[in-house]
Amino acid sequence: MCGLTKATDEARLQQVASGCELQLEVVKRHQRSFEIQPRRWVVERTFAWDRRQRRLSKDYERLPEVSESVVYIAMIPLMLNRLTA
Repeated sequence: MCGLTKATDEARLQQVASGCELQLEVVKRHQRSFEIQPRRWVVERTFAWDRRQRRLSKDYERLPEVSESVVYIAMIPLMLNRLTA
């Protein structure tokens, strides 16, 4: 999640998301009080699972491909648990 301040930022993000075949939803904040965002918990839960892996706690890799591979390796136990449950 990131905060956008300009309409041009939002348009640029929409363009990048469409090029990467991603679905981007910009949620406008209407009030300053606490409000539960829809489906945000799914992303935060996944990040919490990733952070349990020691190697993912810091960015030690020089190449982004290596970081991507480490994320895949870290998710293997989670997927195996889901398949065997």
